[in-house]
Amino acid sequence: MSKTLARFDAKEASKFFFRHGHTGWLGLRYSAHGENWVELELPWREDLLGEPGAVLASGPIVSLMDMASGMSIWQTKGTFVPIATLDLRVDYQRPARERLGVFGRVECYRTTRSAAFVRGVAYDQSIDEPVAHVAGVFMTIAKDPRTADVAKSEGEADD
Repeated sequence: MSKTLARFDAKEASKFFFRHGHTGWLGLRYSAHGENWVELELPWREDLLGEPGAVLASGPIVSLMDMASGMSIWQTKGTFVPIATLDLRVDYQRPARERLGVFGRVECYRTTRSAAFVRGVAYDQSIDEPVAHVAGVFMTIAKDPRTADVAKSEGEADD
Protein backbone atom coordinates (compact mmCIF):
# COMPACT_ATOMS: atom_id res chain seq x y z
CA MET A 1 0.00 0.00 0.00
CA SER A 2 1.47 3.38 -0.95
CA LYS A 3 1.08 6.49 1.12
CA THR A 4 0.16 9.72 -0.60
CA LEU A 5 1.78 12.59 1.23
CA ALA A 6 0.02 15.93 1.36
CA ARG A 7 1.80 18.78 -0.39
CA PHE A 8 3.87 20.90 2.02
CA ASP A 9 1.86 23.91 3.15
CA ALA A 10 3.79 26.64 5.00
CA LYS A 11 0.74 27.89 6.88
CA GLU A 12 -0.15 24.43 8.20
CA ALA A 13 3.49 23.52 8.96
CA SER A 14 3.99 26.73 10.93
CA LYS A 15 1.36 25.57 13.43
CA PHE A 16 3.80 22.85 14.44
CA PHE A 17 7.17 24.53 13.80
CA PHE A 18 6.43 27.63 15.85
CA ARG A 19 5.23 25.81 18.97
CA HIS A 20 8.59 24.15 19.61
CA GLY A 21 12.34 24.73 19.77
CA HIS A 22 14.19 27.86 18.80
CA THR A 23 11.52 29.20 16.44
CA GLY A 24 8.88 28.74 19.15
CA TRP A 25 11.01 30.55 21.71
CA LEU A 26 11.57 33.43 19.26
CA GLY A 27 7.81 33.69 18.74
CA LEU A 28 7.98 33.46 14.94
CA ARG A 29 4.64 33.75 13.19
CA TYR A 30 3.38 32.74 9.77
CA SER A 31 2.47 35.71 7.56
CA ALA A 32 1.94 34.53 3.96
CA HIS A 33 3.25 32.23 1.22
CA GLY A 34 3.12 31.48 -2.48
CA GLU A 35 4.33 28.71 -4.75
CA ASN A 36 8.04 29.38 -4.09
CA TRP A 37 8.15 31.93 -1.26
CA VAL A 38 7.32 32.28 2.42
CA GLU A 39 6.92 35.33 4.63
CA LEU A 40 7.29 35.07 8.41
CA GLU A 41 7.17 37.62 11.23
CA LEU A 42 9.48 38.11 14.18
CA PRO A 43 7.48 40.18 16.69
CA TRP A 44 9.27 42.86 18.69
CA ARG A 45 10.05 41.69 22.19
CA GLU A 46 12.16 43.40 24.83
CA ASP A 47 14.37 40.37 25.47
CA LEU A 48 15.36 40.26 21.76
CA LEU A 49 16.86 43.74 21.68
CA GLY A 50 20.29 44.75 20.49
CA GLU A 51 22.34 47.61 21.87
CA PRO A 52 21.67 50.52 22.02
CA GLY A 53 17.98 51.36 21.81
CA ALA A 54 14.81 49.36 21.37
CA VAL A 55 15.52 47.64 18.04
CA LEU A 56 15.63 43.90 17.45
CA ALA A 57 19.11 42.38 17.56
CA SER A 58 20.66 40.92 14.42
CA GLY A 59 20.77 37.31 15.71
CA PRO A 60 17.00 36.81 15.88
CA ILE A 61 16.67 38.41 12.43
CA VAL A 62 19.18 35.89 11.01
CA SER A 63 17.13 33.08 12.61
CA LEU A 64 13.96 34.50 11.06
CA MET A 65 15.55 34.57 7.62
CA ASP A 66 17.05 31.10 7.98
CA MET A 67 13.64 29.61 8.86
CA ALA A 68 11.88 31.51 6.07
CA SER A 69 14.56 30.21 3.69
CA GLY A 70 14.00 26.61 4.70
CA MET A 71 10.25 26.93 4.46
CA SER A 72 10.52 28.52 1.00
CA ILE A 73 12.54 25.49 -0.14
CA TRP A 74 9.92 23.07 1.21
CA GLN A 75 7.17 25.16 -0.33
CA THR A 76 8.94 25.06 -3.71
CA LYS A 77 9.66 21.31 -3.55
CA GLY A 78 6.16 20.59 -2.24
CA THR A 79 7.50 18.33 0.48
CA PHE A 80 9.51 18.42 3.68
CA VAL A 81 13.05 17.15 3.05
CA PRO A 82 16.05 17.46 5.34
CA ILE A 83 18.18 20.49 4.50
CA ALA A 84 21.32 22.11 5.88
CA THR A 85 22.33 25.76 5.62
CA LEU A 86 25.60 25.93 3.67
CA ASP A 87 25.78 29.71 3.28
CA LEU A 88 23.41 32.48 4.34
CA ARG A 89 24.70 35.94 3.56
CA VAL A 90 22.92 38.77 5.37
CA ASP A 91 23.58 42.31 4.14
CA TYR A 92 22.19 44.78 6.64
CA GLN A 93 20.91 48.03 5.16
CA ARG A 94 19.82 49.72 8.38
CA PRO A 95 18.68 48.91 11.92
CA ALA A 96 15.08 47.82 12.41
CA ARG A 97 12.86 50.60 13.71
CA GLU A 98 12.35 50.86 17.44
CA ARG A 99 9.55 48.77 18.91
CA LEU A 100 8.63 47.19 15.57
CA GLY A 101 8.72 43.54 14.59
CA VAL A 102 10.46 42.41 11.43
CA PHE A 103 9.05 40.44 8.52
CA GLY A 104 11.18 38.09 6.47
CA ARG A 105 10.14 37.23 2.92
CA VAL A 106 12.28 34.63 1.12
CA GLU A 107 11.91 32.97 -2.26
CA CYS A 108 13.54 29.78 -3.44
CA TYR A 109 14.50 30.65 -6.99
CA ARG A 110 16.43 27.53 -8.03
CA THR A 111 16.80 23.93 -6.97
CA THR A 112 19.15 21.21 -8.18
CA ARG A 113 19.51 17.57 -7.19
CA SER A 114 21.45 18.50 -4.05
CA ALA A 115 21.14 22.26 -3.54
CA ALA A 116 18.57 25.01 -3.21
CA PHE A 117 19.19 28.73 -3.72
CA VAL A 118 17.24 31.47 -1.93
CA ARG A 119 17.07 35.25 -1.77
CA GLY A 120 14.98 37.50 0.38
CA VAL A 121 14.41 40.67 2.29
CA ALA A 122 13.84 41.52 5.95
CA TYR A 123 11.75 44.63 6.58
CA ASP A 124 9.67 46.34 9.22
CA GLN A 125 7.20 48.92 7.84
CA SER A 126 7.70 48.53 4.09
CA ILE A 127 9.36 45.91 1.92
CA ASP A 128 10.64 48.86 -0.14
CA GLU A 129 12.74 50.00 2.86
CA PRO A 130 14.62 46.80 3.78
CA VAL A 131 16.40 46.12 7.03
CA ALA A 132 18.48 43.47 5.24
CA HIS A 133 18.83 41.43 2.07
CA VAL A 134 19.74 37.76 2.22
CA ALA A 135 21.10 35.23 -0.25
CA GLY A 136 21.70 31.61 0.62
CA VAL A 137 22.57 28.13 -0.48
CA PHE A 138 21.17 25.06 1.25
CA MET A 139 22.08 21.42 0.82
CA THR A 140 19.14 19.14 0.28
CA ILE A 141 19.56 15.69 1.75
CA ALA A 142 17.85 12.99 -0.28
CA LYS A 143 18.11 10.26 2.36
CA ASP A 144 18.37 10.44 6.11
CA PRO A 145 21.89 9.11 6.85
CA ARG A 146 20.70 7.74 10.19
CA THR A 147 18.56 5.17 8.36
CA ALA A 148 21.10 4.20 5.68
CA ASP A 149 23.03 0.97 5.91
CA VAL A 150 26.68 1.68 6.55
CA ALA A 151 28.93 -0.34 4.25
CA LYS A 152 31.39 -2.50 6.16
CA SER A 153 35.09 -2.23 5.45
CA GLU A 154 36.73 -5.28 3.94
CA GLY A 155 37.67 -7.72 6.66
CA GLU A 156 35.42 -6.10 9.30
CA ALA A 157 33.74 -8.70 11.50
CA ASP A 158 30.02 -8.92 12.16
CA ASP A 159 28.95 -8.14 15.73
